[in-house]
Amino acid sequence: MTQIAVYTDLDGSLLDHHDYSHAAADSLLQALEKQDIPVIPVSSKTRAELLPLRKELNNRHPFIVENGAAVFIPQGYFAEQPAETITQNGYWVKVFTSPRSHWLDKIDAIAADFPDAFINFARLDINTIIDLTGLNPVAAQQASEREFGEPVHWLGSDTDQTRFVTALEQAGANVLRGGRFLHISGNCGKGRALLWLNEQYKKQPHGIDPISIAIGDSQNDVAMLEAADHALIIRSPSHQPPVLSRNKNSSLSHSQGPTGWDEGLRKILHSLNNQ
Repeated sequence: MTQIAVYTDLDGSLLDHHDYSHAAADSLLQALEKQDIPVIPVSSKTRAELLPLRKELNNRHPFIVENGAAVFIPQGYFAEQPAETITQNGYWVKVFTSPRSHWLDKIDAIAADFPDAFINFARLDINTIIDLTGLNPVAAQQASEREFGEPVHWLGSDTDQTRFVTALEQAGANVLRGGRFLHISGNCGKGRALLWLNEQYKKQPHGIDPISIAIGDSQNDVAMLEAADHALIIRSPSHQPPVLSRNKNSSLSHSQGPTGWDEGLRKILHSLNNQ
């Protein structure tokens, strides 16, 4: 069993913020696979988005969807099915939150208090999702297939956004600010999902507690970056780096996107190999 696990955000981190390319990181990705070091996508993306991307990346490892709402583990990946998981379409699935319909009801309940201030994915047509995300039509359709939460495109003032977030939190929601959207879901998060999955590696026969490396660029990556043994923040062309409370084993890439991902992760791996 591996002694290192890499948990990575996608958009703006492993994938370029503008064109979603991962080419600059491909060489390192291949090297990690040869060394049996899992690269685990941890994303705001849906399962429908991640399945073809994993195939494109030749990635056979678990993945975490919708900002930590659920962990998908390929059946047979571990020697035993982890406790508290369900079997679904070839995966063992650990779900941390209520379904999307629950959070749509919460959003609808306060919508009248914020006229013209936001629009959520359930009310967007595919062409608008394409305009907002830069995705192609197929990918935009996959992005719309939410299962556990709801992205919101904010159009109003910062003051109203604060009131909107507070109202949802009072209704039991958890609101994360991502690179492009507010993400509405339950008491879940990338950090919680990381810790749970790392524990599953540890529980396997002859398992070793992996050294976790978390990589991200946005505010919605903070919980994951704080939870991991090592944190790598990727510089963004669109916003300032998130601020962490930790100062040990934390670094900021010099470059942006997958170039910064490659550069920063190589430095961490080199440091670990020389300990």
